Parts: sequence; C-alpha cells; structure tokens
Amino acid sequence: MPTLPAVAVKIIELANDPNADIGTICQYISMDPVLSAKLLRTANTPLYKSRRIATNIRQAVSILGTHTVLVIALSFSLSHTLMKASLSVEDKVFDGHVFWRRSIASALACRALGEKLGLSYLDDLFLAGLIQEIGIIAFWALMPEAYEKIFITTTDHDTLLKTERETFGCGHDELGYALLKKWHIPDYIALSCINSHCQPEPRHLGPTLQSCLAVSRYLADYFIYPQEAEKMIALNDAAQNWLGFDANALIEVIKIMEVGLNAVEDLFELKIHHSSQVTGILAEAKELLLIYSLSRMKDLEDKSQRDGLTGAYNRTYFDETLQREFYLASQYHLPLTIAIIDLDHFKNVNDTYGHVAGDSILAAVVKTIFDQIRQDDTLSRYGGEEFALILPGTSLVAARNLISRLKDAIAAIAYKFDGATTIRVTASIGVAAYQESDVNFFEPKDMVKAADSALYAAKNAGRNQIVEWCV
Repeated sequence: MPTLPAVAVKIIELANDPNADIGTICQYISMDPVLSAKLLRTANTPLYKSRRIATNIRQAVSILGTHTVLVIALSFSLSHTLMKASLSVEDKVFDGHVFWRRSIASALACRALGEKLGLSYLDDLFLAGLIQEIGIIAFWALMPEAYEKIFITTTDHDTLLKTERETFGCGHDELGYALLKKWHIPDYIALSCINSHCQPEPRHLGPTLQSCLAVSRYLADYFIYPQEAEKMIALNDAAQNWLGFDANALIEVIKIMEVGLNAVEDLFELKIHHSSQVTGILAEAKELLLIYSLSRMKDLEDKSQRDGLTGAYNRTYFDETLQREFYLASQYHLPLTIAIIDLDHFKNVNDTYGHVAGDSILAAVVKTIFDQIRQDDTLSRYGGEEFALILPGTSLVAARNLISRLKDAIAAIAYKFDGATTIRVTASIGVAAYQESDVNFFEPKDMVKAADSALYAAKNAGRNQIVEWCV
C-alpha cells in the first residue's frame, strides 16, 4: 500500500487543525526545499492571477491564504506518493505514466469546472481530482494478479468499478476512501471522492465538490484520449447528469484547462499534451460536441414520436405523416395506401394471461410488421391494440401482397407464456387507397374513416380478414 512521507503527514495534521497558525505552516513547508520551491512557483503562476510576486513562503501564504497553501502543499505531497506508487506497479497491463497523466488531467479538469461554475474552493477541487482514483493503485498494490484479470477485461471506468464490486465486494472508490481515511485526509475531501462515484444529487442543490469530481473523470479521459469519440459521449452524459452542462459550457471548461495546462505541467514536471495538440483537441471537441448535440436532439425527437412500449410511431406522428403524404399524392398524382390493423379479441389475452403477456405480444407484432415493410413505410400505434400503416407511393394492387403477408405473419406468432402455454393472435385489417378507380378522398381523415369502415367489415365477416374499402 502507498505510504506518506513525513512532511505530508505533518501537513495533514495542520490541515485538520483549526488553530494552526501561519508561522507554524511556514516553518514546516520551509523544511522541504522542493515543496517550498513548488509553492512559490504556484503562487506566481497565472492560475492565481495575483498582481504581487511572492519571493518567500510567508509572502506566498499572504497571497494565497493559509487554507489554500495547506491544500496546495498537500496536493504536491500526495502527488509524489501517487506518482511513486503508480510508477512502481510492475505490470505490462498497467501503465503508471498514463495513470499519472490522467490524475493530473483530472485535477486540472476538476479545478476548471469549479472556475466555470464560480466556486470558491478551487484548490480543494484540484486536490480531490488528483487523488480520487487512488483506490486503483491500492488494488494493484494489494492483489496485482487478481486485479490484472479484471483490469484487462474492462474498457471504461464505470465497467471497471462494477466488475470490482462484483469480484471483490468493493470498488476502488471504497478502497480509496479507506486509504484516505487511514491517512487522515480531511473528511470533506475523502467523502467527496467516494460520493462522486454514486448517483448525481438533485440538481436544485447546486454544484458540489463531488459533482465536479464525477465530471472531471470523464473530462480527463477525453483530454488524454481525444481520438476516442466514445469518451466524448460519456463526458456529455456525465456533464449533463451531474452539472446540467451543455456543449457550450464544456467548450468553455476545456478552454480554461488550456489556459492552466502549461502552469500545471511545469509544477508537476510532466507533459500531458503539447500546446499545438491542445488547440487541436479544442477544435475536435467543438466538432464532436456539435455532432453529439445534433444526434441527441434527433434521439429526443425520435423518442417523442415513438410509442414507448412497442417502438412503433405514435398517433401524432401518424397524423402528421399522413397529412404530408396525402398532400404529395394529391399534388403529384401519386398512389397512397393505408391499412388499419386490429388484433382480434385482444382483451381476452389481457384478461386471461395478464398485461405483461399482452404487452409482449404487442411488441412482437410490431417487430413482425417492421421486418416486412420498407424504410419509407410508416407503422404507428393507433390505439390500444390497433396499428395504422402508411404505404406511400404504393397502389392498392401493389399493397395487397404485403398486407396479406402481414396478416399471415401475425397469425404465425407463437408467444410462449410461462415456458408452457403458447399464445396466438390474429388480425383484422381494413385498407383504403387514394385515387383507385372511382375512389377519391378530399382529406386525410376521409382515408382514415374509409379504412376504419373496412376494418369493421372485416370484423363482421368473422375476423382474421382483409377488407378493402370501396364506394
């Protein structure tokens, strides 16, 4: 398990001591020349936008404040431990350099999210982002062989966490929390690291440390692997679920990361990306976010047009589509056929076997019809067990074979209920066609009325029938 250097232990003690004074803090930081130099460089970086230049630790504390100095000092001390631990893992599967780069990117991302949100505790965000995945290192240290087996089978963070819980009874979030508690890391930091792996809090509570942490993981993944489009999809979902961020907000956060990148790389003496690459990442992010936003809008639109149970289009979409196709048929003298399909005695199915069985049969009927029709044809759920089919550019003669096949295919469905009973249904179908012989409709609703009349005729004729409307 990773162990802390003595200076880190003392800084943690000071961070947990509400009575710690500036003199004591300066004294202990000054004992570590490397930490002192890093703290001075931090105080003078663009990250803090100070108009004064700090030339000693006391001036740095004066510029940054005692809490900020302690958190920054703790970040550097823990980063040394984290880097040492990640690079000590001797395994061809685990890349310690990548883990370290991702940890720094996560810290930078978490701070950038806080800056975008106008939060005051940016250094807490940086520290939490840096150490939030320390449980992964702990797993490698405790059980390298067992952990490798699950590590190589996962491709993303969420799957890894789920597999850890299934295999070991806990995830790296819980193991990391236990380690942070053992080190006496301040509770609000340790708790945020484990809570960021749970479900988002209600939006009205506003942005929190854990919500920024949760999104920072996905932002770091994209920042490290911008060529993997699925990283952007995961980032979009996380940003929306945890913070309510849209594409424009994410672009602004990446810009903030771009501004702070050089300073963070200098402080931690590593290279995440060259400046030219970051410009390309930003440009590619804009393009991917635009594509994703358009795709999301299309998905939302499609969901609003679909019946939730069966996947067929809904009644509103049917009405709009028929209106459009009827106009095209009348303007350009094109054929148009519609059919209304009603499942025979379907109420008996629900009453006898229950609505779960009934819903399954409805879904099976829709799948069967979709398998038979063209992409341009429109199948909608018209009522409870009624479906309406629009066949644009299809004459009555051309539609007859298709509708006959549909009737037979529905009758061939054999739904197994409770693994024993087989449930079968049949369908009555009413058909109406535009501009066939003497038939002429003046409005779309006239076609619907005609198909309805034909449907009732099919039912009266004994069901499991097809009837074409005629004058």
